[in-house]
Amino acid sequence: MEWQLLAYVPPADVRQVLSIARRRTFSRGEVVFHRDDPADSLHLIVKGRFAVRITTPLGDTALIAVHGPGDAFGELALVTDGAKRSATVSALESAETLSVFRDDFARLQKQHPSVNRVLVALIAEQVRRANERIVEAHYVDADSRVRRRLLELAQLYDGGDSATVPLTQEAIAEMAGTSRATVNRVLREEERAGTVELRRGQTVIHDGTALAKRAR
Repeated sequence: MEWQLLAYVPPADVRQVLSIARRRTFSRGEVVFHRDDPADSLHLIVKGRFAVRITTPLGDTALIAVHGPGDAFGELALVTDGAKRSATVSALESAETLSVFRDDFARLQKQHPSVNRVLVALIAEQVRRANERIVEAHYVDADSRVRRRLLELAQLYDGGDSATVPLTQEAIAEMAGTSRATVNRVLREEERAGTVELRRGQTVIHDGTALAKRAR
Protein backbone atom coordinates (compact mmCIF):
# COMPACT_ATOMS: atom_id res chain seq x y z
CA MET A 1 0.00 0.00 0.00
CA GLU A 2 1.39 3.43 -0.97
CA TRP A 3 0.64 6.34 1.33
CA GLN A 4 0.61 9.48 -0.83
CA LEU A 5 0.24 11.55 2.31
CA LEU A 6 3.64 10.28 3.43
CA ALA A 7 5.43 10.57 0.08
CA TYR A 8 8.03 12.97 1.49
CA VAL A 9 8.63 11.12 4.75
CA PRO A 10 11.71 8.83 4.85
CA PRO A 11 10.55 5.25 4.12
CA ALA A 12 12.31 3.97 7.24
CA ASP A 13 10.14 6.17 9.46
CA VAL A 14 6.98 5.04 7.69
CA ARG A 15 7.97 1.38 8.16
CA GLN A 16 8.57 1.96 11.86
CA VAL A 17 5.08 3.37 12.31
CA LEU A 18 3.45 0.63 10.25
CA SER A 19 5.25 -1.99 12.36
CA ILE A 20 3.15 -1.03 15.41
CA ALA A 21 -0.14 -0.64 13.50
CA ARG A 22 -3.01 -3.04 14.13
CA ARG A 23 -5.23 -4.26 11.32
CA ARG A 24 -8.91 -3.46 11.80
CA THR A 25 -11.85 -4.32 9.57
CA PHE A 26 -15.25 -2.67 9.34
CA SER A 27 -18.51 -3.68 7.72
CA ARG A 28 -20.69 -1.29 5.75
CA GLY A 29 -22.33 1.25 8.05
CA GLU A 30 -20.17 0.33 11.04
CA VAL A 31 -19.10 3.28 13.18
CA VAL A 32 -15.36 3.57 13.79
CA PHE A 33 -15.89 6.15 16.51
CA HIS A 34 -18.46 8.72 17.56
CA ARG A 35 -17.94 12.40 18.20
CA ASP A 36 -16.73 13.00 21.78
CA ASP A 37 -15.39 9.44 22.11
CA PRO A 38 -11.90 9.27 23.65
CA ALA A 39 -9.35 9.80 20.87
CA ASP A 40 -6.80 7.02 21.17
CA SER A 41 -5.73 6.07 17.64
CA LEU A 42 -4.84 7.14 14.12
CA HIS A 43 -6.34 5.21 11.19
CA LEU A 44 -4.49 4.68 7.92
CA ILE A 45 -6.98 3.48 5.30
CA VAL A 46 -6.05 0.33 3.41
CA LYS A 47 -9.37 -0.50 1.78
CA GLY A 48 -12.83 1.02 1.47
CA ARG A 49 -14.17 4.48 2.11
CA PHE A 50 -15.21 6.27 5.28
CA ALA A 51 -17.67 9.10 5.91
CA VAL A 52 -16.81 11.90 8.31
CA ARG A 53 -19.86 13.56 9.87
CA ILE A 54 -20.28 16.41 12.32
CA THR A 55 -23.20 17.85 14.26
CA THR A 56 -24.10 21.39 13.20
CA PRO A 57 -25.00 24.19 15.64
CA LEU A 58 -28.65 23.49 14.73
CA GLY A 59 -28.31 19.87 15.80
CA ASP A 60 -28.33 18.38 12.32
CA THR A 61 -25.80 15.82 11.11
CA ALA A 62 -23.72 16.82 8.08
CA LEU A 63 -21.26 14.89 5.92
CA ILE A 64 -18.09 16.94 5.59
CA ALA A 65 -15.65 14.50 3.98
CA VAL A 66 -15.14 11.05 2.52
CA HIS A 67 -11.75 9.37 2.88
CA GLY A 68 -10.44 6.42 0.90
CA PRO A 69 -7.40 4.15 0.46
CA GLY A 70 -4.09 5.89 1.09
CA ASP A 71 -5.75 8.52 3.26
CA ALA A 72 -5.89 8.82 7.04
CA PHE A 73 -8.11 10.13 9.82
CA GLY A 74 -7.85 10.61 13.57
CA GLU A 75 -4.27 11.87 13.54
CA LEU A 76 -4.82 14.35 16.37
CA ALA A 77 -5.28 11.39 18.73
CA LEU A 78 -1.49 10.97 18.67
CA VAL A 79 -0.87 14.54 19.78
CA THR A 80 -2.79 15.14 23.00
CA ASP A 81 -3.62 12.91 25.96
CA GLY A 82 -7.28 12.99 26.91
CA ALA A 83 -8.41 14.38 23.55
CA LYS A 84 -11.90 13.61 22.25
CA ARG A 85 -13.06 12.91 18.73
CA SER A 86 -14.36 15.97 16.88
CA ALA A 87 -16.49 14.02 14.38
CA THR A 88 -18.19 10.68 13.83
CA VAL A 89 -16.57 8.36 11.28
CA SER A 90 -18.28 5.33 9.75
CA ALA A 91 -17.54 2.89 6.94
CA LEU A 92 -19.46 3.45 3.70
CA GLU A 93 -18.60 -0.08 2.58
CA SER A 94 -16.53 -3.05 3.69
CA ALA A 95 -13.28 -1.43 4.76
CA GLU A 96 -9.94 -1.94 6.47
CA THR A 97 -7.50 0.32 8.30
CA LEU A 98 -4.14 0.09 10.01
CA SER A 99 -4.69 1.62 13.43
CA VAL A 100 -1.84 3.25 15.36
CA PHE A 101 -2.63 3.67 19.05
CA ARG A 102 -1.34 6.64 21.01
CA ASP A 103 0.41 4.61 23.72
CA ASP A 104 2.18 2.45 21.13
CA PHE A 105 3.24 5.52 19.18
CA ALA A 106 4.56 7.22 22.34
CA ARG A 107 6.78 4.21 23.06
CA LEU A 108 8.01 4.20 19.47
CA GLN A 109 8.82 7.92 19.67
CA LYS A 110 11.17 7.30 22.60
CA GLN A 111 13.09 4.68 20.62
CA HIS A 112 12.92 6.40 17.22
CA PRO A 113 12.24 10.17 17.59
CA SER A 114 12.35 10.62 13.82
CA VAL A 115 8.92 8.95 13.46
CA ASN A 116 7.50 12.33 14.47
CA ARG A 117 7.94 13.23 10.80
CA VAL A 118 5.08 10.88 9.96
CA LEU A 119 2.76 12.67 12.36
CA VAL A 120 3.87 16.11 11.14
CA ALA A 121 3.15 15.12 7.54
CA LEU A 122 -0.35 13.93 8.40
CA ILE A 123 -1.21 17.04 10.39
CA ALA A 124 0.24 19.31 7.70
CA GLU A 125 -2.08 17.70 5.14
CA GLN A 126 -5.03 18.20 7.46
CA VAL A 127 -4.18 21.89 7.86
CA ARG A 128 -3.75 22.30 4.09
CA ARG A 129 -7.20 20.85 3.42
CA ALA A 130 -8.78 22.99 6.12
CA ASN A 131 -7.21 26.12 4.64
CA GLU A 132 -8.53 25.22 1.18
CA ARG A 133 -12.05 24.83 2.54
CA ILE A 134 -11.86 28.19 4.34
CA VAL A 135 -10.77 29.95 1.15
CA GLU A 136 -13.52 28.20 -0.81
CA ALA A 137 -16.18 29.20 1.68
CA HIS A 138 -15.26 32.87 1.28
CA TYR A 139 -14.29 33.19 -2.37
CA VAL A 140 -15.72 30.30 -4.42
CA ASP A 141 -19.36 30.24 -5.51
CA ALA A 142 -21.63 27.34 -4.59
CA ASP A 143 -21.88 25.99 -8.16
CA SER A 144 -18.10 25.66 -8.40
CA ARG A 145 -17.92 24.02 -4.97
CA VAL A 146 -20.41 21.38 -6.10
CA ARG A 147 -18.33 20.63 -9.18
CA ARG A 148 -15.12 20.48 -7.13
CA ARG A 149 -16.62 18.01 -4.68
CA LEU A 150 -17.78 15.85 -7.61
CA LEU A 151 -14.28 15.83 -9.06
CA GLU A 152 -12.76 14.92 -5.69
CA LEU A 153 -15.26 12.10 -5.27
CA ALA A 154 -14.56 10.88 -8.81
CA GLN A 155 -10.88 10.57 -7.90
CA LEU A 156 -11.76 8.82 -4.68
CA TYR A 157 -14.02 6.26 -6.35
CA ASP A 158 -12.13 5.68 -9.58
CA GLY A 159 -9.17 7.95 -10.13
CA GLY A 160 -9.83 8.46 -13.83
CA ASP A 161 -11.79 10.80 -16.08
CA SER A 162 -15.00 8.87 -15.40
CA ALA A 163 -16.45 7.37 -12.25
CA THR A 164 -19.64 6.42 -10.43
CA VAL A 165 -20.16 8.36 -7.21
CA PRO A 166 -22.60 6.41 -4.99
CA LEU A 167 -23.65 9.34 -2.83
CA THR A 168 -26.99 11.12 -2.72
CA GLN A 169 -27.41 14.72 -3.82
CA GLU A 170 -28.09 15.62 -0.20
CA ALA A 171 -24.69 14.19 0.82
CA ILE A 172 -22.95 16.12 -1.95
CA ALA A 173 -24.75 19.28 -0.80
CA GLU A 174 -23.47 18.79 2.74
CA MET A 175 -19.91 18.36 1.48
CA ALA A 176 -20.17 21.45 -0.73
CA GLY A 177 -21.79 23.54 1.99
CA THR A 178 -24.86 24.37 -0.05
CA SER A 179 -28.46 23.27 -0.57
CA ARG A 180 -29.73 20.13 -2.26
CA ALA A 181 -31.64 22.35 -4.70
CA THR A 182 -28.36 23.93 -5.81
CA VAL A 183 -26.73 20.53 -6.27
CA ASN A 184 -29.69 19.29 -8.30
CA ARG A 185 -29.60 22.34 -10.53
CA VAL A 186 -25.84 22.04 -11.15
CA LEU A 187 -26.12 18.31 -11.85
CA ARG A 188 -28.99 18.89 -14.27
CA GLU A 189 -26.89 21.47 -16.10
CA GLU A 190 -23.99 19.02 -16.32
CA GLU A 191 -26.30 16.24 -17.45
CA ARG A 192 -27.52 18.41 -20.31
CA ALA A 193 -23.88 19.12 -21.18
CA GLY A 194 -23.17 15.40 -21.24
CA THR A 195 -20.58 15.39 -18.47
CA VAL A 196 -22.66 13.46 -15.93
CA GLU A 197 -25.57 11.04 -15.78
CA LEU A 198 -28.00 11.05 -12.88
CA ARG A 199 -29.21 7.79 -11.39
CA ARG A 200 -31.05 6.97 -8.19
CA GLY A 201 -28.63 7.69 -5.36
CA GLN A 202 -25.71 7.95 -7.78
CA THR A 203 -23.98 10.36 -10.10
CA VAL A 204 -22.05 8.90 -13.02
CA ILE A 205 -19.30 11.21 -14.26
CA HIS A 206 -18.52 10.72 -17.95
CA ASP A 207 -16.19 13.64 -18.64
CA GLY A 208 -14.18 14.84 -15.67
CA THR A 209 -11.99 17.05 -17.86
CA ALA A 210 -14.96 19.10 -19.09
CA LEU A 211 -16.38 19.25 -15.57
CA ALA A 212 -13.07 20.54 -14.22
CA LYS A 213 -13.08 23.49 -16.63
CA ARG A 214 -16.28 24.75 -15.02
CA ALA A 215 -15.11 24.11 -11.46
CA ARG A 216 -12.51 26.85 -11.38
